[in-house]
Amino acid sequence: MAVRFPLYVKSLYESAERVPQPQAQAIDVVVRSRLDGAMASPFTADSPLASSVMASPNLDERCAPVELIVLHYTGMPEEDAALARLCDAEAKVSSHYVVRENGEVVQLVAEEKRAWHAGVSCWRGASDINSRSIGIEIVNPGHDGDCPPYPDPQIAAVIALCRDILARNGIRRDQVLAHSDIAPTRKQDPGEWFPWGRLAAEGVGLWVEPAPLDDTSGAEADAGEAAAFIGALAGYGYGITPADPPEVKAAVVAAFQRHFRPARGDGKVDRSSIETLRRLLAARQALVVGA
Repeated sequence: MAVRFPLYVKSLYESAERVPQPQAQAIDVVVRSRLDGAMASPFTADSPLASSVMASPNLDERCAPVELIVLHYTGMPEEDAALARLCDAEAKVSSHYVVRENGEVVQLVAEEKRAWHAGVSCWRGASDINSRSIGIEIVNPGHDGDCPPYPDPQIAAVIALCRDILARNGIRRDQVLAHSDIAPTRKQDPGEWFPWGRLAAEGVGLWVEPAPLDDTSGAEADAGEAAAFIGALAGYGYGITPADPPEVKAAVVAAFQRHFRPARGDGKVDRSSIETLRRLLAARQALVVGA
């Protein structure tokens, strides 16, 4: 597959014409830095679903086998500016794939390489999630952009891409995670409005029907129930211990709620969250046994 860098530059300059001057100047700087030698070596797309390759220089060698897919939102108002940042050597961030709003899939880093998307993170006791994962950035302005819904063509493309990656890399479906799952004190993406249930219906990620949230089930749990819930979260994979301070525990609980019980993500342990996690653990056990 040819690297379509000239078209990328053209699209960036077209984008720059539509944005305020300071942002346009920033795009110009990124494009010029790419043209002056920051462009990484071109490679062949790993997925047949990638319509183009825009090689990012922000990568290195993996230190562990791939076992996860991590989903992000770009969190920027302009999708071409987000692509520019992921390909800017000075930004020191990247992902393996970007999925545009129209469903176009762009690959930035070869899957055999370690992209820089996870940051300080942890899952099931392991750090260096960059080495262990394939990162997918989904174009969406995120919480700072009023949380717009993800377009149907974009979600369909995310599902297809994840299915392809899962199949080629032998990754179990429950190992598709949110950025906020692995970095709950720092990140909120892809957000509580991300349609995890739709993905799970297509074999991507694990999802159970959240327990109802009402006056009874939404009541805060007692200390013993809360402690057991924290232990169960750690058992599922979240980076949390009984010794963590209250603010860390609340951030991890909120991350779980944002992904699996999105009706309310206040970080408080309630009986609805407890029951939802119980269902989730049972579903994963059934998945493991049936594998």
